[in-house]
Amino acid sequence: MSETPRADVAVIGGTGFYSFLDDYTEHAVTTPYGDPSAAIAIGEVGGRRVAFLPRHGPHHEFPPHAIPYRANAWALRSLGVRQVLAPCAVGGLAGVAPGDVVVPDQLVDRTRRRIDSFVETGACHLPFADPYCAGVGAALAGADADVRSGGTMVVVEGPRFSTRAESRSYVDQGFHLINMTGAPEAALAREMRQCYASVALVTDMDAGAEAGEGVGQEEVFALFRANLERLTTLLTRAIEALPDPTGCSCSTWADDVELTYDVPG
Repeated sequence: MSETPRADVAVIGGTGFYSFLDDYTEHAVTTPYGDPSAAIAIGEVGGRRVAFLPRHGPHHEFPPHAIPYRANAWALRSLGVRQVLAPCAVGGLAGVAPGDVVVPDQLVDRTRRRIDSFVETGACHLPFADPYCAGVGAALAGADADVRSGGTMVVVEGPRFSTRAESRSYVDQGFHLINMTGAPEAALAREMRQCYASVALVTDMDAGAEAGEGVGQEEVFALFRANLERLTTLLTRAIEALPDPTGCSCSTWADDVELTYDVPG
């Protein structure tokens, strides 16, 4: 049996983003946390070995609260991945409009039922004041002149959309974007000592952000489909511009910490 190839960069595709690489091989990865969302595709982009994993599965089998987040993060790290680009669909709350692409710099976790850490025993506390990698975020923001840099993304449990009162409360708290999958994904990547950043496509304005019928699934999916080529081009450019992750605090935070879980790869 041939050895599974390595990759140092990964793209985790969100809603409507189920493929990325043109020429690739697929590899099933077994983890201590169960199977990841799908077999992982590995190919080359801009001279870099890149892994692609559809967050929800190849046919959107996994709703946001049931995604195997720990298996996904562990599987990518086991292949050698050190930098992760995470496109996702988001609702707009304030200061954005449908069609905007945003690289957030802050995250608020309002999920409830998810296992959000690899730590199961002992004292091992993750520094997470800045949840996204500045280097990967800069590569994403610089890949397209229309990309907006900065903003706070609140992550809710789902799969339902917000009530108007919930949405308005998020606006009042100063949040800009709302999403269902950004947590615990970002924290798990940091625990795996990976550089991780999200790039968010605003597909709609959330229920409390504007008058009307509220958010509908079909409008979200349709706008994301219409922007797939744009996102693919942006990600390709960002991969080509990624900095060397050596010495980044996304990994070095654990240099002097006795981790109580396994970091593979």
